[in-house]
This record gives sequence, structure tokens and C-alpha cells, in this order.
Amino acid sequence: MNKTQPHKARKRFGQNFLHDHGVIRNIVACIAPKKGQRIVEIGPGKGALTQGIIAATESMDVVELDRDLIPILKVNLFRYPDLRVHEADAMKFDFSQLATEGNIRVVGNLPYNISTPLIFHLLSQADIIDNMHFMLQKEVVDRLAARPGDNLYGRLSVMTQYYCQVESLFVVGPESFDPAPKVDSAIVRMTPYREKPHLANSLETLERTVRLGFQQRRKTLRNNYKGILNNEDFEALEIDAGLRPERLDVPDYVKIANYLDNKEAASA
Repeated sequence: MNKTQPHKARKRFGQNFLHDHGVIRNIVACIAPKKGQRIVEIGPGKGALTQGIIAATESMDVVELDRDLIPILKVNLFRYPDLRVHEADAMKFDFSQLATEGNIRVVGNLPYNISTPLIFHLLSQADIIDNMHFMLQKEVVDRLAARPGDNLYGRLSVMTQYYCQVESLFVVGPESFDPAPKVDSAIVRMTPYREKPHLANSLETLERTVRLGFQQRRKTLRNNYKGILNNEDFEALEIDAGLRPERLDVPDYVKIANYLDNKEAASA
């Protein structure tokens, strides 16, 4: 069979095919796939990473949106009859349907244009995910892993780190892809907490609290929460109202959100 069927990368799908075998080996080593694990790959493309994983697991699920890639994928991986291909949009895919016999692990080289909303779609199903390994634009990985006080620390950092532990693993240069992107990429590992160390009473309130906090990152907390929190509230929270939003950590934002919930309940 011909394993080199041509397929032109499609810009609308954000396709950049990984071809560097050294990088592929390093990613597979970080994932450390084992037989019997339910691993799901988003956007397998032509199967470069898929092959390294399924060689260890012998079975695998992949979610691919580009229908023209599916026959190429099946030809390239014809030796693995337990490769299950789901033609679907990962943004709308119900990953819980794959967790019938235990949690799943998720991997993928995610398109830059949908990486952030796709991550939040997966975090909404974090209770059935053991861990996630993604190739992302390096700046996105830096934002995910940023710590309080870092320039890139923001809403994405806080909300992601509320759900899981985030580790930036290594950088991948543009030359490892075809076509080559204009920016560096990086590998990130995200491990959802089985029990969140800091639990928000309401996820909706936490999301609103973090959004308001970072709405003007050069302003102080006092300005960003004007009309919502006063000086007495900040004193009760033991948080300096003169700080900028990037100085607060995840527990601080959870504390503010829970305080607002309690305050609203008391006033009602």
C-alpha cells in the first residue's frame, strides 16, 4: 500500500504536520503510553504521532475533522485494526462517551486558532481525563504555565490552574513541521486534580471574578472590582486592593469568588 499519499495542509483547519522523528520520539516518551490505556488523539493528521502511541497501546481513538485525511490515516496505520477513527469536530465532541471503562488520556497537536476554547471544552470534562499532552503555540503554553507576577499570567493561567497542574515540557521549532509555522511550539502536560486544592462554590462566579479581575490588567483590584468590592470587603478578604490582578494566585481568586457568593446570598 502507498503510505505517502499527498495531502496539502489546509489553513482553515490550522494544519501543520509534524515530521521530525526525534521530536515525535520525545513526545511519545513524555506521554509514556502503556497497553490497556484509553488514549484519545485530537487531530491525528497523517498519523505521525499516532503510530508511536498505538505501537505501545495497540488500540486508540482519534478525532479528526478533515474527512480527506481519514483514508490516508487508515492506510498509514493499516497494521492496527483497533484504531478507532471518529470523524468529528473536537470542539463539539463528547469525550465522556470514550470513558466507558475508566478515564481517558488526551493528546494532540492542536491548531493554534482553536487551542484555548478546545482546552476549556476538555476541562469541562476533566473528571474523566487522567492527563493531557498537547503541542501548542509556545506563547499559549507560557500563558498556561505562568505564575503570579509573570507578564503572561492572566485569565487563562488562573482558570487552567484551577482545574489542573500545568507543566511546560519542551520547545519545538518551526522546522519540525510541514508547512513550518511562523512561531515556536511547545509541549505541555496538564493533569486534572482529582480533588481541587481550592474549591469554588460556583464555577460561574469564579469565571466572572477572574474575568473582571483581568479586564484592565494595568489597573488595580480596587478599580477593576469597583462597585462590587469596597475597602471593607478587601480588608475582610485580607487582600491588598492596591495590587494589580497578576499579583493574585488561584487561591486568592477562589477566595474572592466565594466571598462574593456569600455576600450575594446574605443580601438576598
